Parts: sequence; C-alpha cells; structure tokens
Amino acid sequence: MIGRIIHGAEDLAEGAAWLEAHELRFAPALALGPLPLRRWPEGFAALLDAILGQQVSVASAAAIRARMQAAGLWDEAAVAAVSEDDLRAVGLSRQKARYASALARAQLDYDALRGGPDTQVVARLIALPGIGNWTAEIYAMFSLGRADVFAPGDLALQEAARVLFALDARPNERALRAMAADWSPWRSVAARALWAYYRVLKDREGVTG
Repeated sequence: MIGRIIHGAEDLAEGAAWLEAHELRFAPALALGPLPLRRWPEGFAALLDAILGQQVSVASAAAIRARMQAAGLWDEAAVAAVSEDDLRAVGLSRQKARYASALARAQLDYDALRGGPDTQVVARLIALPGIGNWTAEIYAMFSLGRADVFAPGDLALQEAARVLFALDARPNERALRAMAADWSPWRSVAARALWAYYRVLKDREGVTG
C-alpha cells in the first residue's frame, strides 16, 4: 500500500481540513492561506539535485548544477560514465563527487520506487552514500507526492513546531517524529503547514536555524 498521493490543491485542502479538525493548534498555520503544492520531478536528476544542495547556498548549488548541465553531466548514464575526478572538475567536492557517482551507478529502478510503500522508498534511498533520511523523505514527499511522509530532521519544521505548539524547547528529530505520528495520514500536509508558518516567523522575528 502506498497510500494517498498529493496531486493538486484539492488534496492539500482535504488534508488541511483533516488536520484542523484533529489538531486545533494547526489553525494559525492553516489560516495563512492555501498551502503550496511543491511537486517536483522524480528520478535521477531530482536526487542529484538534492545531493548538490547539501550544506551549500542555493546560489552555489545552482552554479554547480549549471556547470554540470553545460558539461552534459545531468543524466544517469553520463554521470556513471565519468570518473569522480571528472565530476570534481565541474565543481563538486570530493565527497559529493563520490555520492553522485554512486547514485548514477546504483541504477535505481525509479518506477519501482514510485510503486513501493513509503518505508521501502526511504530504506532504499538511505542505503546509498550521501542520502540520509531528510533527502529520502523530501524525495518521497515532493517527487513522489506521498501524503503521509514527514521530515522531522528539518530544522525549520522543528522551530515552527516549537513556536506553533508553544513548546519549551525545539523538538529534536526523534521527538518531532513522535509528535507527527498523530498527524497521519496527512503528515506531508502538516509539513507544508509548518514550513509556511516558519516562513512567516522568519519574516516577523528573524528566526534562524
């Protein structure tokens, strides 16, 4: 069973209504307006993009992406055919060159991922070098549209939960994962609501982290 897939605004609206009925504390976040869909392409390029974005600014990741694309190194076969030194020559760090090469040579069955349950998707992805829970969960949420996946290791989600639920401290990954269990089967909608709330917090209060 893969559960619900978020295809469009109507799915988000259904999930938001469910959340507001089951957890009244979400009301201030849900009152901000329609939640963003945030559906991304799936497949090799999406995961490669996630690797490039790890621990660098959006601008830096975009610059490396542009160099890779200009060099014809944006599809699985092309990346698998070159060495890690070739990848470093277009701007990847030693570590990211290793991760990108491993991803390309793994030859993931992306169709099988699309049809697998959430736990299987995450487990298959985190088995690869350079892909942790956060990257796997984000891929499941936004590339595969899974409605019941959450990313509790995300600092923005943790901070938004701290303020929205008036917690004494920012919940860690384990604590937030436990909290999010109550938001099933719409945890991906809860994540979107918390991210929306975090953006408002950041604008109003200068929240960081």
